[in-house]
Amino acid sequence: MMAAAAARRGRLGREGRASLGSFLLGASVAALPLLLGSSPALLAAPGLRGRLALALHVAGVNAALLLLYPRPLYKIAVRACFLGFAFGCGVLLSAGRSAWRHFGWYMCSLSLFHYSEYLVTAINNPRSLSLDSFLLNHSFEYNLAALSSWVEFTLEKLLFPELKQITWLSTVGLLMVIFGDCLRKAAMLTAGSNFNHIVQNEKSDTHTLVTSGVYGWFRHPSYVGWFYWSIGTQVLLCNPICVVGYALASWRFFRERIEEEEITLIHFFGEEYLEYKRKVPSGLPFIKGVKLEL
Repeated sequence: MMAAAAARRGRLGREGRASLGSFLLGASVAALPLLLGSSPALLAAPGLRGRLALALHVAGVNAALLLLYPRPLYKIAVRACFLGFAFGCGVLLSAGRSAWRHFGWYMCSLSLFHYSEYLVTAINNPRSLSLDSFLLNHSFEYNLAALSSWVEFTLEKLLFPELKQITWLSTVGLLMVIFGDCLRKAAMLTAGSNFNHIVQNEKSDTHTLVTSGVYGWFRHPSYVGWFYWSIGTQVLLCNPICVVGYALASWRFFRERIEEEEITLIHFFGEEYLEYKRKVPSGLPFIKGVKLEL
């Protein structure tokens, strides 16, 4: 039965296949310079020809999605395609030497993070899969934070352009982003069907306490990964205000989230979880989790 369950998790359903094909279709915008015989830095100075090519690409891709998928799958496909398009545009910005190069790194990182959340859920826990698995509508605060980082980057690029050209610092941020996202996805894959984007209040029959792999390093590796990923995006952008703001806001959010989740885990697993909690740190600085004993 365990082998059968593993096989089901490893098989990508139609939603996952539709999302993957649509993401790659959207990302194909990165191939436009090859088709046009122009510079890879197409978005830095697109010109009339480049703008027309981008518009035709968007229209053509959307028409293809409408033809390929019925409405339920189209909702998935159009979101995945949008993220793929953002990734492809990020590749184009990254390929040039313009002042927007590091923002291209950021676009690739952000779009890949959100798409991979859906894809890994589709592989790992298809029963919990929904449009919310993209995390595009995570919360008002999350969207406001993203908008704030874009505004800060743009204003500082205009006022202090040299601040956005510190390549070594952006590279450090990119490494933080890669580490954080890889750790989070490793946590999702290790937890399997036990992982859910929503804190569960009722224990299912298949719910087990995962303590192996990255869960042997930290009690909450998915939160650790997201924490350093989020801060890394702002280090990458050389956004000093948002680095501080993201660090404080993320720390507070995960402190409250971990306390809420650990109350549930203690209720589910009792002494087994308390013993695990005593041995393994949360992984986040100055966050010890809920102070509760049986």
